[in-house]
Amino acid sequence: MKLGTAFKIIVCILFLLVLASLAYGQTTAYREYRGVRLGMAAAEVRAKLGTAALQSDEQDYYVVSASESTQIMYREQKVVMISTDYTGGIGAPDFRSVVGERILQRPDGSLFSMVRNDAERFWVSYNKSTAVVPIVTITIGAYK
Repeated sequence: MKLGTAFKIIVCILFLLVLASLAYGQTTAYREYRGVRLGMAAAEVRAKLGTAALQSDEQDYYVVSASESTQIMYREQKVVMISTDYTGGIGAPDFRSVVGERILQRPDGSLFSMVRNDAERFWVSYNKSTAVVPIVTITIGAYK
């Protein structure tokens, strides 16, 4: 093999490793909401977030402010999903800090992206509607 060919192969491999690390970084950026993480016990969530507006063994619903609410879903009293709505987008993190740089902008102007972290068995999605009052929804979910 010529030196030039070997050099090109090494450069390609390094490029792929950099892309892989960036992709991994995208899926690990957003893991929790106000200190609540997947796998936490319901009692820990309630200690962090306080009294829920609606509470059950399967789900708690919190109204954080006029523009922010969150639902925490449980299986066997452990968090399996966190879904937060930001009315008007007020207080919502930038999509890049949630799902990375890649996002689908639909023809109506709405935004969507979902990334998976297979190593840690969770996914996170970012969805921004184009309603009169847009809503940004960020969801973190576990999978087996």
